Amino acid sequence: MSAKSTPAGYHTITPSIIVRGAAKAIDFYKRAFGAEEVDRMEGPDGKVMHAEIRIGDSLVMLGDENLEWGARSPLSTNGSPVSLHIYVADADATFERALQAGAKVRYPLEDAFWGDRYGKVTDPFGHEWAIATRQKEMSLSEMKQAAESWMRQVQSGQTQTMQAAHSEQGAQA
Repeated sequence: MSAKSTPAGYHTITPSIIVRGAAKAIDFYKRAFGAEEVDRMEGPDGKVMHAEIRIGDSLVMLGDENLEWGARSPLSTNGSPVSLHIYVADADATFERALQAGAKVRYPLEDAFWGDRYGKVTDPFGHEWAIATRQKEMSLSEMKQAAESWMRQVQSGQTQTMQAAHSEQGAQA
C-alpha cells in the first residue's frame, strides 16, 4: 500500500518544539490554548521523547530537552528566534487564559493594522505564542495603506511599535 507524503491530520509544516519539562508543558498548553494530547512516548527515564498535541486543527510535536542529543529548549539557549502563531475565535479570552495559566506578556493585545486583534505571550518554557483573531479582511493594497499610515504614526510618536511597548512594559515591571 502506498502512503501519502503528508499523513492524514497533518499540514505541510508541523512545528516541533523542545521544552524543559514536556509533561508540564503539555498541561500548560491544555490550560492555556485548549490543547488536546494526541500521543506521548516516554523514555526509560520517564522524560517525553516525543509527544503530539492538537490545538484547533493543527498538530504541534514536542519533546523534552536532552542536551546529549543536542535538543535544547529556549531556556538553555537564552530564548528562541521562533514564535508560534495561533488564530483563535477570541484573542482576548485566549490571551487572558494563557496569562492565567502562567504565560507572560511579550506584546500587549492591540487592534493591529493588518486586521487582526493581536498580542504575544511567552510561555513558562520559553516559547513565544502570537495570539490573533481576524477582525477585518483586507486586500493587499488596503493592508499596505494601513501599514504606511501606522508607520507614519510611529515616526511621529503618535503610537508605539510593539517592541517599544514591550520595552516600556519591561521597564515598569
